[in-house]
Amino acid sequence: MSTGDFVSRSDSEESMRILWTAAKLVIALAIVVPISIIALGLTLGLFGAVIGLAFVALRLAVLGLIAYGLFRLVVGRVGGRASGAHAEATPELPLPDPHYEAAMRELDRELGRIPR
Repeated sequence: MSTGDFVSRSDSEESMRILWTAAKLVIALAIVVPISIIALGLTLGLFGAVIGLAFVALRLAVLGLIAYGLFRLVVGRVGGRASGAHAEATPELPLPDPHYEAAMRELDRELGRIPR
């Protein structure tokens, strides 16, 4: 075995390593690129759907505000209060129970609190 054969074998091994690394890179890219394209498509599709739903919700909100305004306008014009109508007076609250007040004063005295 001469030195020239050893150098030549080393060069061939080096070129084979480079070729094998390139082949692995090509195989990895052949797998990763289509999967990435599919993932990007799905992401953009979902993003578009969310944006579309946001615009639909915005349109419904605007239509709801317009309908509410029209309803208030019609009620104000047609179904307003009669001219002689007035609100009923709120009845007065009943006076507190005197027995309850006496019991509270007695309890305050027993507990040593300042009377109310």
